[in-house]
Amino acid sequence: MPIYVKIVVAVMEEDIRLFLNYIAKEKKCSRNTLDAYHNDLSQLADYIATIKDKEGPGYNAAELSEDHLASYMQNLKQKSYTVSTIARKIAAARTFLKFMAERGKVNKELGPSLTAPKVNKPLPTALSVNDIQRLLAETARVPSIDAKRDQAMLELLYASGLLASEMMSLNIEDIDTAHSCINLKGHGGKIRKIPLDNRIGRMMREYIESVRIKLLISDKEKALFLNQRGERLTRQGFWQIVQGYATAAGISAKVTPRTIRHSYAVHKLNSGADIHSVQEVLGHAHISTTRAYKQV
Repeated sequence: MPIYVKIVVAVMEEDIRLFLNYIAKEKKCSRNTLDAYHNDLSQLADYIATIKDKEGPGYNAAELSEDHLASYMQNLKQKSYTVSTIARKIAAARTFLKFMAERGKVNKELGPSLTAPKVNKPLPTALSVNDIQRLLAETARVPSIDAKRDQAMLELLYASGLLASEMMSLNIEDIDTAHSCINLKGHGGKIRKIPLDNRIGRMMREYIESVRIKLLISDKEKALFLNQRGERLTRQGFWQIVQGYATAAGISAKVTPRTIRHSYAVHKLNSGADIHSVQEVLGHAHISTTRAYKQV
């Protein structure tokens, strides 16, 4: 790589570093999300550096133009990327350029000039009501403490539509057994209240009072769901538990915690639940995301 190209890349990488620090702190992005942004934006930096090298020495972010970005988009399309990959890379560039524009480093019209290709998202995959009943029944077959915990987890997941990460982040204090609801903490301390029917409320109270206490080793542990070491159960551990019961129940379809979340939404809407109430429980920002479940 020519020395000038290296200089341009280094300058852009500094802006990218500032951007990543910003979204890590303000948007609470995961490590995987940050890595994906870095990879996509480093590719943008490499391409812009190559173009600027042809234009002559001297780099200033303010000199970035719509022509540069149009050329970058064309370059992406010439590679053997899927439509979804191109859309992700363009979305990353738009977010980065918005960040730069807000700091007065680039023209504010640059980001909007990038148009991502339309991605046809596959419909959510859900289990039938019968398969859900078989899955839940499987957890009641073994009278062990672990099985009773698993029964509480799967019943709660199907009753609430939580994400696996949300389930595993729950603490005892988040479960209001008196009012049969979950008080889920979101970004910025915002609370999402998720109602539970009385049966699930009673099951959670029994789990906390009679099952969790037998898994607990340290009184300092606040996690709702514990592993055999008395520590917070991980998402990976939860995923394996769900897979194990699905296999034992003879369900041929791939079953993950997200499949059960999808099943919750589909079954609720099919039984006549208000779409806006389902949207609120699932935490969807846009009603279109929830509406997709009506097509399953």
